[in-house]
Amino acid sequence: MMSHPILVPLPGYEQLAASISGATGAEIGALELRDFPDGESYLRFACDVAGRSVILLCSLARPNNRILPLLFAADAARDLGAGEVGLVAPYLAYMRQDRRFNPGEAITSQSFARLLSGGFDWLVTVDPHLHRYPSLDAIYTIPARVVHAAPSTAHWIEANVKDPVIVGPDVESEQWVREVAELAGAPHFVLSKTRAGDRDVAVVLPDIAPYAGRNPVLVDDIGSSGQTLVAAARCLARAGLEPRYCIVVHALFDRSTAEIFGELPMRIVSTDTVPHASNGIALTSALATAIEQMRWNMSPRT
Repeated sequence: MMSHPILVPLPGYEQLAASISGATGAEIGALELRDFPDGESYLRFACDVAGRSVILLCSLARPNNRILPLLFAADAARDLGAGEVGLVAPYLAYMRQDRRFNPGEAITSQSFARLLSGGFDWLVTVDPHLHRYPSLDAIYTIPARVVHAAPSTAHWIEANVKDPVIVGPDVESEQWVREVAELAGAPHFVLSKTRAGDRDVAVVLPDIAPYAGRNPVLVDDIGSSGQTLVAAARCLARAGLEPRYCIVVHALFDRSTAEIFGELPMRIVSTDTVPHASNGIALTSALATAIEQMRWNMSPRT
C-alpha cells in the first residue's frame, strides 16, 4: 500500500500545491529557499522527507534562476533519505532548440533533459512543445507523463462561447487545434505563417466562407511575444471574423497582454501552468490524476 506523498512547492506555487494536495491526499511540505549575499542558494526542507515519496512542484517558465535550486532540492531530498523524488513541472522549458540549426549551436533540449533525468525519478508536465521529437522518451531517460490541456480547454469553450470555430495561428498548431475542436464539437481551420523576426510575423487565411457567423477562438500552446496571435487576430478581423477570445496553454508573455494586444477587443485566457493574470482554465484535476498514475506505476507490487 502506498503512503501519502509529500508535495513540496517552490516559492510561488503554494496555491497550485494546495489544489493538487486536495485532489491527491498528498501532504504539503515546505522548502526554505533564499539567496546568500553572493547570490548562491540556501535551501532547507522544513519538513521530514526521510522514507517519503517527495514531489517537487515548480513550473519552469524562465528557468535559468529556478533550475539550480530545483536540482539542489532534489539532491538534498535524496541525501535526507527520500524514497523517491518526482518533479511536477506544469511548463517544461528548453524544448525549442531540438536540433542544431547553425554550426556550433547547443541542442539545449537534450542538455536540459539530461540534467532533469539525472536529478529526478519521474516527471509530470503539461503539453511540452514536441515539434521534432515524437515524445519526451526520445530525450528523457526517466518515466514521464504528459497531461493534455485540450479537454479542459474544450470544456471552457463549450461553457463560454456560442457557435465557436477554433482557429490555429500557424500550421504547427494544427494537431492541437484539431483535438480541441473535436472535443468541443466545433469546426476548425489554421492560418499559414511567415516570420521575418521575433516580432515580425505575417499570416495568410484559407477560405473562411464556411465559417461565416461563427465566433472564432484563437488557440495556441505558447504565448510569448504574442506577435503570431496578434497578426492572426488582425487578419481575421479584416476578413470579418473578429475573434473575441484567445486561449493559450502556457502564458509566457514577455509583456502585459494590454501592451501586446493593444486595441484588439479580445479576452486572453490561459491554463494555470504558469502563474499569470490571464489564468482561467484549471488543470488541477488532470495533474492530480497524472501524479497518482505515475506513483502507481513506479511503486513496487506485493
